[in-house]
Amino acid sequence: MSTSPVSSPGTAAHDAAQASSNTAPPQQHARVIFASFIGTAIEFYDFYVYATAAALVIGPVFFPHGSATAQALSAFVTFGIAFIARPIGAFLFGHFGDRIGRKSTLVASLLVMGVSTTLIGLVPGYDSIGSLAPILLCLLRFGQGIGLGGEWGGAALLATENAPDGKRGWYGMFPQLGPSIGFLASNGLFFALTMTLSDAQFRSWGWRIPFIVSAVLVALGLYVRLKIAETPAFQTAIQQHRRVRMPVATLLGRHAWPMVLGALAMVVCYTLFYISTVFSLSFGVGTLHLSRQTFLGMLCVAVLFMALATPLTAWASDRYGRKPVLIAGTLAALLSGFAMAPLLGSGELLSVQLFLIIELFLMGATFAPMGALLPELFPTEVRYTGAGVAYNLGGILGASVAPYIAQVLVSKGGLSWVGGYVSVAAAISLIGVLCMRETRHDSLE
Repeated sequence: MSTSPVSSPGTAAHDAAQASSNTAPPQQHARVIFASFIGTAIEFYDFYVYATAAALVIGPVFFPHGSATAQALSAFVTFGIAFIARPIGAFLFGHFGDRIGRKSTLVASLLVMGVSTTLIGLVPGYDSIGSLAPILLCLLRFGQGIGLGGEWGGAALLATENAPDGKRGWYGMFPQLGPSIGFLASNGLFFALTMTLSDAQFRSWGWRIPFIVSAVLVALGLYVRLKIAETPAFQTAIQQHRRVRMPVATLLGRHAWPMVLGALAMVVCYTLFYISTVFSLSFGVGTLHLSRQTFLGMLCVAVLFMALATPLTAWASDRYGRKPVLIAGTLAALLSGFAMAPLLGSGELLSVQLFLIIELFLMGATFAPMGALLPELFPTEVRYTGAGVAYNLGGILGASVAPYIAQVLVSKGGLSWVGGYVSVAAAISLIGVLCMRETRHDSLE
C-alpha cells in the first residue's frame, strides 16, 4: 500500500493520461465548480456572522459585567475557540474524507456548521439565563469550528481533483471565492439591520437574524452537494486499493513536513483578514467612533477587492507557479503592516478605506493559490486530511488569537504595534513558502 509523495510529471503522453484519469467529464465541470463554491460561501457566511457579532454585540449580550475593553476581550476569546476546534474537525472529517469519500463528508461538515450557527441565534443572553449563556455560546462556537474544519479541505479537493490539466489553480480558486461572497452576505445583512433597526432593537434581537437565516442557506448547500459525484482521484484510489486505514497516522508519519509548511503559509491570509475585519471593525467603532453602518459599508467595498484579487492570482499561479505568486504577496503583506498606523489611525474615511482595501486585496492575493497548493502537497490517500489540517493549523497561528492580541497590543503600544504583528505574520508565511517545493506540475493521481 503506497503512501509515497506525489511524483513530478513525466512525458507529455503520461501527463495527458493523468489529466484524463483525474478529471471529471466536461459537462460535470460547472456543477463541481458551483458545489465547491457554494459550500464554502455558506460555511464562511456562518463563520463571519459570528466574527461580526463578536465585534459589535457578543460582549454586552453574553459578558455584560466589566468595562467595554473587558467585554471585547471576552468576545474575542469566544471567537478564538472555533479556531482551536478547526484542526480537530480537519482530523475528524479528513479521516472519513480519505476513507469513505469527499462527497458524503462535505455534506456532514455543512450540517454540523449550519446547525451550530442557527442555534447560536437562539441562545438567550446573560440577562435571561446567567452564566449558562456564555457556556452554551462557547459549545456552539466549538461546533462551528468542527464543521468548518472539515469543509475547506473537501471543497478544495472537489475542485482540484476534477480540474483539467494546467488549470488546478483556476479551479481551486472557486472555493477561495466563497469567503468573499460569504463575507459580503454576512456583512451586507448586518449593514441592512443596522440601517433599519434602532440600536436597542439590534442589541435585543436584530443581531440574531443572520444566525437564523443560516438554516435556509444550509438547505440550499445540501441540495447542491447531494447532486455531485465522487472525485475521479478518489475513485481511482478505491479501485487501486490505495486507501490507508488511519490517514492521520500516515499523514503525521510520512507527510508532517509539508503539513507544517502549508500551515505556515496560511498564517498571513488569516492574519490579514481578521485584523482588517474583526479588529479594525471593533477599533473603528469603539475608538474612532465611526458608526457601525459606515464601517460595515467600507468593509463591503474593501472585500470586493479581495474578490478581485482571487481570480487574478489564481490565474497567475497556473501561469508562473504557486511559489512566485505567494512570495510576492507575502512580501507586500509584510510592507502593509507599516501602513496601519498612518492610514487606519488617521480616522479619515478615505485613509481608513484605503487601508481596508490594501489588506483585503492582499488577503485575496495570498489566499487564492492555496486552493491548489495545499492539495498538491499530499497524495490522494491523505489529501483530505493533510490539506484540511494544514489549512486549519494556519488558522490557529494566524487568526484564533489575532483579534485578542491586536486588542492587547493597541492598548499597550498603539496601532504601530498591531501593524508590526501583521508584518511578523507575513514573515512567518514567507519562510514557509520559501521552504516549499513548487507544486504546479505535480500530479493529483
